[in-house]
Amino acid sequence: MLCLPNQSSERMGRVQAPIIPVVAEWIRQNPGTISLGQGVVFYGPPPEIQIGIDQFFADAQNHKYKAVYGIPQLLAAIATKLESENLIRLGTGNRVVVTAGSNLAFSNTIFAITEPGDEVILQTPYYFNHEMALQMLGVRPVLVPTDDRYQPRPDLIRKAITPRTRAIVTVSPNNPSGAVYEEHRLREINTLCGALGLVHISDEAYELFTFDGRKHFSPGSIPGSEHYTVSLFSFSKACGFASWRVGYQVIPDHLFEATLKVQDTQLICAPVISQFAAAAALPTSADYCRSHLESLRRNRDILLDRLQELGDRCLVPASDGAFYLLLKLKTSMESMELSRRLIVEHKVAAIPGVAFGIDSSCLLRVAYGALDASSVEAGADRLVTGLARLLP
Repeated sequence: MLCLPNQSSERMGRVQAPIIPVVAEWIRQNPGTISLGQGVVFYGPPPEIQIGIDQFFADAQNHKYKAVYGIPQLLAAIATKLESENLIRLGTGNRVVVTAGSNLAFSNTIFAITEPGDEVILQTPYYFNHEMALQMLGVRPVLVPTDDRYQPRPDLIRKAITPRTRAIVTVSPNNPSGAVYEEHRLREINTLCGALGLVHISDEAYELFTFDGRKHFSPGSIPGSEHYTVSLFSFSKACGFASWRVGYQVIPDHLFEATLKVQDTQLICAPVISQFAAAAALPTSADYCRSHLESLRRNRDILLDRLQELGDRCLVPASDGAFYLLLKLKTSMESMELSRRLIVEHKVAAIPGVAFGIDSSCLLRVAYGALDASSVEAGADRLVTGLARLLP
């Protein structure tokens, strides 16, 4: 008799199903749905990438593996960018590792600093892939609520720390809320990490996406913090590089060897052609991204104006970063069911708040980065009409 192994481990059974594919399948089953779901931008890479691609193909050696931590020209471009844009200086006890996007950079870090059974503090609402990575590695996510503006609460974070805590994670500008974390809060969290021997993991994938005069702040720029701060960055959003899979992390020197072990095992090196393209694009990437911010701001404002029609049935805390709104809805319906019904009955998609660790109330994440203004207007109309009919 054939004895079959279990289909998956108990550990993987505790990991939530990736919500984007779930919603994508609902969309596929309902043709014509306008998606306000997945967090991507409407534009592609800057034209400068062709220079890097030509350089890649000019040398047959580029089809072979390259250094685990990145190619020299990209590392040099990143160092210049970090100093000018983020005020982070390398060579002061820190260094860069190029990764296949910032999700891999996060996993690299968790592998490098934790043992199974350790704890990492996440702010709720959290970025779902962070929570999933922790569960996969046997690390316990400790969830700390943010305030009514989705700003982190250092006082509650301090109370959540235990002897098993290894890191505190912040995501600013924030996915899923669009909140830009206030500098004084990030400084307080960073100081707390330094004082208690914890790692501050600062996810800054949306660093260039800020509106209404808000400024992004990199905790890694704080003098002395380079020994315990890990900063995560991505080309996927700002450069329109989502499918190219390239990002980078700034890590303390003492985590370099462990990080290389992880990356060499999981990936070997980030896609080399993508690294050449990124190196060519990076010097002008900030200006390139900022040239599209006005279109994104208009998309946001279209949605905000229409959502006002729902009155107090729909509350939208300030969203001055990334390209998300996180709606607080007055209903007893679960967010998963509301999301499904919006797609089936009204042909508009949003991501349920339960995916971000919120199940005590009904929240929906609305993304406005992937569509042009006319599509956002049509999506807003369907969303508001659908919510007006589905909410009491």
